[in-house]
Amino acid sequence: MDEECILTIDAGTSSVRAILWDSGGRQIASSRRGFTQIYPRPGWVEHNPEEIWEAALTVSRDVLRSLPEGRRVSCLGVTNQRETSVLWDRRNGKPVYNAIVWQDKRTADMVEELRRESYGFLKERTGLVPDSYFSAVKVKWMLENLRGIRERVRKGEVLFGTIDTFLIWRLTSGRVHATDPSNASRTMMFNIHRLEWDREILEALGIPEDLLPEVKPSSYVYGYTSESVLGVEAPISGDLGDQQAALFGQTCFKAGEGKCTYGTGNFILVNLGQRPKLSEELLSTVAWQIGGSATYALEGSIFVTGAAVQWLIEGLGIASTPEEVSRLASSVEDTGGVYFVPALAGIGAPHWDQYARGLLIGITRRTSKSHVARAVLESIAFRVREVLEASKREGLELRELKVDGGASRNDFLMQLQADIAGIPVVRPKVLETTSLGVAFAAGLAVDVWDSLDELRRVWSLDRVFYPSMSVERRERLYSTWRRAVERSMGWARYAG
Repeated sequence: MDEECILTIDAGTSSVRAILWDSGGRQIASSRRGFTQIYPRPGWVEHNPEEIWEAALTVSRDVLRSLPEGRRVSCLGVTNQRETSVLWDRRNGKPVYNAIVWQDKRTADMVEELRRESYGFLKERTGLVPDSYFSAVKVKWMLENLRGIRERVRKGEVLFGTIDTFLIWRLTSGRVHATDPSNASRTMMFNIHRLEWDREILEALGIPEDLLPEVKPSSYVYGYTSESVLGVEAPISGDLGDQQAALFGQTCFKAGEGKCTYGTGNFILVNLGQRPKLSEELLSTVAWQIGGSATYALEGSIFVTGAAVQWLIEGLGIASTPEEVSRLASSVEDTGGVYFVPALAGIGAPHWDQYARGLLIGITRRTSKSHVARAVLESIAFRVREVLEASKREGLELRELKVDGGASRNDFLMQLQADIAGIPVVRPKVLETTSLGVAFAAGLAVDVWDSLDELRRVWSLDRVFYPSMSVERRERLYSTWRRAVERSMGWARYAG
């Protein structure tokens, strides 16, 4: 068993990481490579799928060169930024257009029409609030705006997929066109009750079903990597959207267990068990499918958190690294009355206002970059609390919050999160839980691990952060910040 290694490819929003894992959940080797963020117009966000593919190849080959002698790759798992949509040529795998990223807002008007005409219909079947976030409207936009695309689709020359599907197709040299329910449930074309593409939704949106991948369980042998592509022939046996993969990697296998991933955005998922629960404020989504049984989750999607820190660095230039942002923030006792709303790409759960915009308020002559840095980090903790309160309104009150992702390394932010949320924050030793989660799924399919109980024994604790802020101060800060959120809502409608 110790000779078994699992290769995972984690294609995130700004980079691709490959990790080799052993059966004890320990990293043997890892490699990361970034790719270009493309902003053709205000509100538009794109990626070059070829650049993502080249990054995936490069990092995978990097870690495979580190494979210890006597060990072999038993399987491969793919996890990915969700909702980001790609159309490519069936014959050669070349994209017909850049990938439209989950953050993209070009379909805002299209979504408003869907909300007026089909809100209840879409919500009941997909568990999602109609929003530019999801794949369906991105595909619809491409079908309506790319010259000659309808004819090519009619001839069967073009395929659709989220990033997982595109990578699996390329890894298998075009032999497998597939996805799993965790990704399919983020497209707004998938019936989460019947676990299949919804033909009525497809017809209403004008999207041919032949364009779409086959949906297979999350832990399942999809096919085999081509040796000519990757240098090894191994089963691709795990596929999970990144946030569901993190929930799985945090071993939140029981209903009522939840986690928050700190990345470009923050995503809070709470395990619902084997029945979906529809919510007006949060999303119902498929967490994973193991065998014939699906597990569901309630999700609160926060579009901009780590991206706001990057904005401080790249947009305002007040710091050169996230660590410097944290040092600035911790150098002052409070924000000096400054509040920040991180609605740089609209605002997600529980508001779902795609016209909201970022807001910095309370500035005076004594406001420094340290106050601004602290206000941005506080806004992350406030947004997480908003989602936790929405979850509580649905009868799911977390007694503790498991955390992961890059920013969860920041002790200052994690303590701030515990203080603002008023519950313990639990950090594992392995923070790459997205990659670990899809490694778990891949390994289960080929008997590297035998059960969920065995996976629980692999998970290990690093630290617990307990609330230390007074209840009075916590509530006063949160109440004032909520007033700032109200001022940010709908701003793009007025500002143009």
